[in-house]
Amino acid sequence: MSRGRLRILSAIGIGCYALAAIVGFFLLADDQGYGLLVPLWIAHGVLLALLLTRLCADETGLTAALLVVGASLVAVYIADLARDDLTLERRGERVTATVVRDWPAPDRGREADTYDYALARHDGTRLPGPALRAGSGRFAVGQSVTVLADPEGVLRPRIPGDTDATGDVLGVGVCALIALGIVAATGRRGATVARRREERARVEEQEHTLREALRTASADDHGFVEVHPAHYPDVPLRRAAGIAGELGLQPADEPGSWRFRR
Repeated sequence: MSRGRLRILSAIGIGCYALAAIVGFFLLADDQGYGLLVPLWIAHGVLLALLLTRLCADETGLTAALLVVGASLVAVYIADLARDDLTLERRGERVTATVVRDWPAPDRGREADTYDYALARHDGTRLPGPALRAGSGRFAVGQSVTVLADPEGVLRPRIPGDTDATGDVLGVGVCALIALGIVAATGRRGATVARRREERARVEEQEHTLREALRTASADDHGFVEVHPAHYPDVPLRRAAGIAGELGLQPADEPGSWRFRR
């Protein structure tokens, strides 16, 4: 298998790994605490740094790994924010309830106008789970409101129109594409770096061969040493003349000639 194809396959594998890591951390975020997630993120970053450094063949792999981890973190964060909405859309029940009480939300932070609204069915039974949360004055006690309620009583009820997670899903997709784009750009840079190294090694080998040829070649009757440029396709005439000068040879008077006088 050629090195170019192997590099492409490596980039595809790293991209798949980055996507799998986003999905995995999203699934773990709901069940595990920071005590486990932080070491896993660190290990993920170290592994990406090793893989991308090998892929790009220089130290820019570390920067690329940090960018991929950053994009993955943002993707997992956005996906975690949308988790409740997506779950409620999937298993929520549409219920028409009545507001029986309201009070300022205890963890409202800077949103001073955020209130919790206790809801009850028309038969008087309270809806299971946390209270409905909305802006102050949006609902009044005694008002009927249609909500999506969690039958398991885990998620907070929401107004059907407020559970649209399309924007969050698009945000996750954009972050994932950014991570994949960074991996692809790193692979492209690695191919460029590898090609330049191969070209440099080829030129150095041809220059070494030319130097040995000039050193060991016998001069003709006119005192000239002639070499064939076809044997050194990557060495320009100017560089060949410089190598000849290092060995004490003088270029011939003929323009473009690869003949040098001892």
